[in-house]
Amino acid sequence: MQQVPPALPPPERGLPVLPELGERLAGAAGLAGPEPVGGGRALREAACGYWARRGLPTEPGRVLAAPGAQPLLLALFASAGGEVLLTRPCSASYSPLARLAGRLAYHVPVPAECGGVPDPYALLETVRRIRAEGGRPRFLVLSVADDTTGTVAPPEILHEVCEAAAAEELTVVSDETWRDTLHDPHETVFVGPAEMYPDRVVVLTDLAGPLAPAGWPAAIARFPAGGAGPALYARAVSLLTAVRAELPPPVAAAVGWALTEPEPVRARSAATARLYGLLGEAARERLDAAGVLCRPPRTGPHLYADLGELRVPLAARGVTDSVELEERLSAALGRPVPGGHRFGDDPDALRVRISTPPFLGTGDDRRCRALSTPDPLADPDVVEALSTFGSAFSELSGD
Repeated sequence: MQQVPPALPPPERGLPVLPELGERLAGAAGLAGPEPVGGGRALREAACGYWARRGLPTEPGRVLAAPGAQPLLLALFASAGGEVLLTRPCSASYSPLARLAGRLAYHVPVPAECGGVPDPYALLETVRRIRAEGGRPRFLVLSVADDTTGTVAPPEILHEVCEAAAAEELTVVSDETWRDTLHDPHETVFVGPAEMYPDRVVVLTDLAGPLAPAGWPAAIARFPAGGAGPALYARAVSLLTAVRAELPPPVAAAVGWALTEPEPVRARSAATARLYGLLGEAARERLDAAGVLCRPPRTGPHLYADLGELRVPLAARGVTDSVELEERLSAALGRPVPGGHRFGDDPDALRVRISTPPFLGTGDDRRCRALSTPDPLADPDVVEALSTFGSAFSELSGD
């Protein structure tokens, strides 16, 4: 019987558990009472402090926590009628969640400079087309520090997008999961839409990956004080309550501690961002050598490669779309290399998303060493993994 491939990219292993974080989880293992839906007071206050340090003053009554970003996003989509606007490409989970909430999703192309935010003119055109067809565009989901492409949107482009969203009275959902993993925070500026458009922006942060292990589902959302914020908050609480989307108490205790950003957490975050930057640049250099286009990664663990310039040699090898490209590269590298069709891109576009942590291997000891060593790229296993990676793309290009 032929195995059906998963609709979404498989979850990634991520980096090892921070020892101090594991201790907080173990220390709370005896908590038997359930965590309140939306998070207990201590967790929500920790989230308020986290956002306040980033220039976003927040009260606990505007914060919701849930076991992962997906329940929060689903609750948002289901809390109001109308259509959802997404970027092309975008996180693989956005479009399925919109469908699950009974909402139509429309993808808007991103500008040449970055991913994660729509081209402002294309956004306005898409909104007008939806309204001309009798639709009601309601939500715009964007990601300034983009998980899919690894780029960070320049403030001037974000400002144009926010102006367009304000003119069309859209509620913006700003996924800021990777804002704290800027590869070079001195050269890359992160500005969130809540700083420009405060009354209509819901800030969403998935803690699994940047602050907590990938296997610990936990996320927080910050709702605006004005506009539709209070109504969206109340409806989201009701929906989360209906599906019992509460955090396990030990996880809530651990991520609440992480949100206060004590020194071990700050040190791990800095080391993680540095490591992702080194791996991302090394991968981009090998893509460039193979003639593959790729926006320079600025945040997080991913790159988005475009092999459109290699369409002729790829066709000669039986690769004509992103589905076939995914199959070919996943087989060559021995790990999933999801095609662009999983992120809302046109299957005919020859694009794939690349994850950089697999260059470190699967052992926790090796990944811990990579976080602390001055030159993780000098590790013989990393050298071999990067060489295999470059060779796979060079073979596809005919070199």
